[in-house]
This record gives sequence, structure tokens and C-alpha cells, in this order.
Amino acid sequence: MTMTPDILCIGSVLWDVIGRSASAMRQGSDVPGRITRLPGGVAMNIAMTLARFGLTPALLTAIGRDAEGDELISACAARGMITETVYRSDDLPTDVYMAVEGANGLIAAIADAHSLEAAGAKILSPLSDGRLATVDAPYTGLVALDGNLTLNLLSDIARSPLLAQADLRVAPASPGKAERLAPFVQSGRGTLYVNLEEASLLCQRSFDTSRRAAEGLLARGAARVLVTDGGADATEGRQDGLLTQTPPQVLVTRVTGAGDTFMAAHIAADATGANAEDALRRALQAAATYVSGETAL
Repeated sequence: MTMTPDILCIGSVLWDVIGRSASAMRQGSDVPGRITRLPGGVAMNIAMTLARFGLTPALLTAIGRDAEGDELISACAARGMITETVYRSDDLPTDVYMAVEGANGLIAAIADAHSLEAAGAKILSPLSDGRLATVDAPYTGLVALDGNLTLNLLSDIARSPLLAQADLRVAPASPGKAERLAPFVQSGRGTLYVNLEEASLLCQRSFDTSRRAAEGLLARGAARVLVTDGGADATEGRQDGLLTQTPPQVLVTRVTGAGDTFMAAHIAADATGANAEDALRRALQAAATYVSGETAL
């Protein structure tokens, strides 16, 4: 290892291919806009934001030994991330996420994270082979974990002695994968970062506010949760109480990655010793700044 990580980011690191248009869109729309390709994935988005806050993240993920993978590894290293911990596969391609956004928000997206899922527990080998920790000396620091891993692997992580002493921060990759976080709710492990829809799926009931959603997750056994609801109130919930704040009102120009930015900013604030109110406020401000960022169209 050439650097010592401040946090481990476990999950999807891939290429984001995003098409954005200033026009409102619907099914079948064919409009002018811009198409970009940038490093992405939940773990990558979190790591990039953490790096901007001065932290050094190490990536635990799967990236193919193809041209796209080599380029992605270089892009990660250039952004201050530790890549020696990445599992490089000879027979799995580098994953890709594709999305289309219009003036009315996210229109559609497809996440091709099959290589990450196929790699499975191989991405965790640095936690036991001495690169980051060993079975006898488990990792005790911060971990950001995303729900692009399989349910079986996430269940194993929730119970694994390799991460039993770690400060786990967990987020679903999308509402469609929210239920993969159930093992962390059931075991009372980690801090969960979810939006209102994801909280509803985890609790198998609908909520109309982030506060009620936080209460529902805590009632099911979650240790600590942060629930967001777009531009509406966000709530941090612990077994000893709830904290709700309203995010700044901004003009939204992009949405992909906003939740990851919120999570990373909150983790960074926690890591620097901010109290609960300041940490939540900083995270909401960071997310608001991100979604209002200028996008060339």
C-alpha cells in the first residue's frame, strides 16, 4: 500500500454514461442534449466526494482487465484514491451505468453491475490478506458500503468478524435494490442512508415524511438511519431520538449522484467531529450544491 486509507469504499466503481437534456422528456422522446462518460458507481461517487473533503478512500470493487478498466483505474488514482485494493478480473468486463435525465428529472437508467456481483467475496480479500487487515487484526475504521453487492454477500458482511469492529455506513444502489439492506436493519448494524422510497420498501409500508420513515426503520431494529426526501425534510434517526432539517431550496439541474454526495458529506462531517446538527446541515448543503451544479447543454 502506498497510502493509508481514511475509509474503505466497497461496491460499484464503473463508467457512468449520462445523457442530459434541458427539455422535459417522456417515453419515446428524441431531443438534443449532452452525453458524458465519467467515473461513477455508488462507491466511486462517495469516494470522489470524500476525496474532495480531504479524506483518502481505498476502493474494494471489481474492475475488468480491459481497456475501459485500465482507464478507470487511472482515473481513480488521479482522484486520490487507493486502487491497489481493487480486484481485477481477467474474464469479467468493466461495469457500466447508463441514464437519461431531462428537465423533469431522471427518465430512465440501467445499471450493469454484473461483474461486481459475479466477483462476490473476492473483492473483500484485502480485509484478510494483510493489505488492509487480517483475521486476527480486523479493520476498525470507516466503511462506506453500497447495495450493488448481492444479498448473500451483504448478509455475510453484516455478520462478518472481518468488519465487526468497523464503522459501517450503508446505502442501497437504487430503490430496486433497497431490500438488500434488510440484513443491516435486522442485525442493528451500521448507519443506513436511504431515501423515502427505499425506506418504504425496507419497511414494506408507505411513509409520507422522512421522520415517519426513520421511525419505521428504527422500530424494525435499525441502529441509525438518515432518510432523505428530495427537496423536502431529511431526518437522522437513532434509538435515542430524531433530528429533522429542511435542505436549501435550489434549482435542480442534475440528480444522478445526489444521494451519494449527501452520504459522503455526512460521513466526512462525522469524521471531523461535527455534532449531529452540523453534520446533517453540511450534508444537505453539499447535496443542494451538487444538484444545482451547472451542466452544459
